[in-house]
Amino acid sequence: MNQPDPIREHELMMTRRQLFGRSALGVGTAALSGLLGPGLLASNETEGMHHAPKAKRVIYLFMSGGPSHHDLWDYKPKMQEMFGQPLPDHIRDGQRLTGMTSGMKSFPVCPSKYKFTKQENKDRGIWVSELLPYTATVVKELCVVHSAFTEAINHDPAITYIQTGSQIPGRPSLGAWLSYGLGRMNENLPGYVVMHARTRFAEQSIFGRLWGSGFMDSDHQGVLLRSEGDPVLYLSNPAGVSRKDRRAQLDTLAAINHGQYEKFAAPEILARIRQHEMAYRMQASVPELMDLSTESEKTFELYGEDARTPGTFAACCLNARRLAERGVRNIQIFHRGWDAHGGLPTEHESQCKDVDQGCAALIKDLRQRGMLDDTLVIWGGEFGRTAYCQGKLTHENYGRDHHPRCFTVWMAGGGVKPGITYGQTDDYAYNIANADGSTMKPQPDKEHWTPGTMHIHDLNATILHLMGIDHKRLTYRYQGRDFRLTDVHGHVMHDLIA
Repeated sequence: MNQPDPIREHELMMTRRQLFGRSALGVGTAALSGLLGPGLLASNETEGMHHAPKAKRVIYLFMSGGPSHHDLWDYKPKMQEMFGQPLPDHIRDGQRLTGMTSGMKSFPVCPSKYKFTKQENKDRGIWVSELLPYTATVVKELCVVHSAFTEAINHDPAITYIQTGSQIPGRPSLGAWLSYGLGRMNENLPGYVVMHARTRFAEQSIFGRLWGSGFMDSDHQGVLLRSEGDPVLYLSNPAGVSRKDRRAQLDTLAAINHGQYEKFAAPEILARIRQHEMAYRMQASVPELMDLSTESEKTFELYGEDARTPGTFAACCLNARRLAERGVRNIQIFHRGWDAHGGLPTEHESQCKDVDQGCAALIKDLRQRGMLDDTLVIWGGEFGRTAYCQGKLTHENYGRDHHPRCFTVWMAGGGVKPGITYGQTDDYAYNIANADGSTMKPQPDKEHWTPGTMHIHDLNATILHLMGIDHKRLTYRYQGRDFRLTDVHGHVMHDLIA
């Protein structure tokens, strides 16, 4: 049996205030960091990488609401023969349903009304719906995963889960973990920027905790870049306050805050000082970032006319490329309205028109600028949609409920294999399937990980790995426990890495 480490035991018995208070009396925190281990003091230096990274930055295109893999990516011709017939009981196998369809007496099979085209790639080809004609032109760059899955079946816990690693609010987001682990590349811009793209179907709310810092210092949270008014709230000086006046105010405030820190040693005080300084620098850097007048006509042809309108998905994608060029490490675009319980064709046609050209343009733009190889682009939602119809079923109109058992995510650039598909589903795209078509029952933890599947913990572990981080070693101590993004789960998807 291992003997307890007396220094570690002493560390655990001390409160944070006691630790910093005692260090101020004699032993410096720099010496303590070497004595007590690196977990006490977070590093903002890129030397913290655990291995050579494949990607320098992440652009995450999040389709909030759950896009239908049936109608976009997962081609199932056999379902055409089953139109309106009950989904076989052995396919559903008593799986959990939402309260919106749990009372249904039958579950009519609902094939997609859209045509699919098989695009050439390195293995067996990638099927793409006619709803995504622009994205179809860049499939040679995509790694399309059909076997993503989650346990969450309703929106808020599912989005919170995939963004923070927990269905319960309060944990740091993926972007906050990247900020904590790797720091910033550009001192004049945040390390984590978030944008909300406009949509006709914005009935679903999303919350700031999805890009929040949780129990970490607040300077690791995402900065929301707005499309109307000031790009960042409260960034502009009030009327009558010059930049020189603002500098003097910040210097005075910093002196007061440093005095408070010396007294209480609360790390959040230092975080606030850093935030104030970042805001001051952003007053000069953000206006230049948002000025698209320097972009060429050729660029606007690539992204489409929508890119000229602030707040559109295309404009957000163009801004994402500009942010990536300027050294922002993590960029996330939320596009709401994919929750198609009824009228899916109408809603998805509009949604795809919003995002299709922007997604393809971003991939092409990064490629032609030599940035795609070290920029990881991710597309996906919090879950998929059911194979059966919710509500009235016709050939032209139908709805689908939430479906966590399998859904499609794609990645591009940043060290992933291009032009491949990974994983497969059964004939109803209802369950992840083995090569012979039989149903898999995958588990989220590494010890029981099933090849051919990708739990959302696996996705996050792989993102961190591509950024040079071992997801098991990136931890943050809070309330006596070492937390990590993937909790006690996660498997790096080496089969997807080039």
